[in-house]
Amino acid sequence: MRRQPENAAPPDADTRRAVAPVICYLTDRLPSPDPAKIAALRRGLRPAGGVIVPPRDARVVAVRAGQVLRITCPEGPQVGDLNLWSAASLEERFYSGKTRALHGAHVSTGDRLWSGFPRLRPMATITHDTLDWYGLDAFGGAVHDVIGTRCDPYTNRLLSGGDYHHCCHSNLTRALADHTGLPIKEAEPLVHDVLNVFMCTGFSRDTDQYFMKASPVRQGDFLELYAEIDLLAGLSACPGGDCGAEHSSDSAACYPLGMELFDVSDECRAEWTSPGPSGYDRTHGR
Repeated sequence: MRRQPENAAPPDADTRRAVAPVICYLTDRLPSPDPAKIAALRRGLRPAGGVIVPPRDARVVAVRAGQVLRITCPEGPQVGDLNLWSAASLEERFYSGKTRALHGAHVSTGDRLWSGFPRLRPMATITHDTLDWYGLDAFGGAVHDVIGTRCDPYTNRLLSGGDYHHCCHSNLTRALADHTGLPIKEAEPLVHDVLNVFMCTGFSRDTDQYFMKASPVRQGDFLELYAEIDLLAGLSACPGGDCGAEHSSDSAACYPLGMELFDVSDECRAEWTSPGPSGYDRTHGR
């Protein structure tokens, strides 16, 4: 009897493919911010400083619990790579994978940015997004993704054979070292996967590859985050500019980004309690 190749489709292949999907995490019990509280919070914003992030560079700012961080596009179309750390311990940092599992591949108003284990708590809540209108386009692209990593000099060397020091990974490493005083080699392992702010991405329908396309962001657009805990926020203005062609080089037109801080009214702050760490006992069955 002739044997089928090991990779041949079985007779019931179509039946297997037709099995309906099941959402991995049912989020109906997930604590969610009250939209009315978000609206009230935004009405009382008071400017409290900020920084400009130069093109192909990064900056870190401290954001107190109860403040709003507004990431702005002050000039031309530009995407940014955002890292969040707890100001109390840099070991607690943004967990893009769990954020993606809970909220989806792209985030917007009302979604939260979660920290990693063992704390697993919301670090920040998105309170406003001027690109919320974009939705999902015909290519499967959307804005503000938590699926990509960050451009880095290691992958660049792997694929091109050259060294480039203004990838977002390097930018964030320098910025964190400058802000904390850590040696560059101690700061680097603390840099982690990002929220790709303003970046328009998805997966190609034919090859299932991660793609980017020119961001719809324009001058005046912004994304607002309410700090649930005391944070350090690091933002890199990606060398890819609007990421419509390439990154990890000086060829794209690049523009600055802004990180503006705002205080909220005392009344709103009093109604919003900082989340504690996960209540799991950490015994892991032992």
